[in-house]
Amino acid sequence: MNIAHFFTFIRLLIIPLFPIFYLQYEKMGISPLWVPYILLFILLLCESTDLLDGYFARRKNQVTDIGKIIDPMSDSITRMLVFFTFTQGWVQVPLILVFVFLYREFLISSLRTICALKGFALGARKSGKIKAIIQAAVNIFVVILLIPFTLGYLPLSWLQNMSFYAVLFAAIYSVISAVDYVISNKEYVRRIFVTTKEQA
Repeated sequence: MNIAHFFTFIRLLIIPLFPIFYLQYEKMGISPLWVPYILLFILLLCESTDLLDGYFARRKNQVTDIGKIIDPMSDSITRMLVFFTFTQGWVQVPLILVFVFLYREFLISSLRTICALKGFALGARKSGKIKAIIQAAVNIFVVILLIPFTLGYLPLSWLQNMSFYAVLFAAIYSVISAVDYVISNKEYVRRIFVTTKEQA
């Protein structure tokens, strides 16, 4: 455990609060007007820990193989949880879009895990970092849309349509980043199958 890993685990502890406040605000006695601000605070706090773990990993030379695995894993869990949350309540994003994110993350995570077991760690790609930025921006954008919605200035249909197209854009880029990741690491992927064949 180092300080970079600490911020990674903090992010995993904070993000479950997002669906709780979004879905259970009435049972908690919270006004709908406060919900967007609470959700925005949670998201910004999580994104801040993401920046901090990367900063300290580089600043203190704490970039480790396990960090290369758990950091993107925690990012995926954080953003997948938010996207799944948006399939419920006001936003109602189609579940099929979330499956696109889920399939992409399972594919890349599986490759990273297998490669780690074979003794080599796959690092992050620029396209993956852009993907993460887009997903974070889309999540924040949807939460910001909730502010005029809860105030009565944005119709529900507009909220849902704008959210849909924003998430669709993020889903399309997620597929593009997955293709780029596999192609850029094709030598490692080839080594996985060659090693597996030799062992068989």
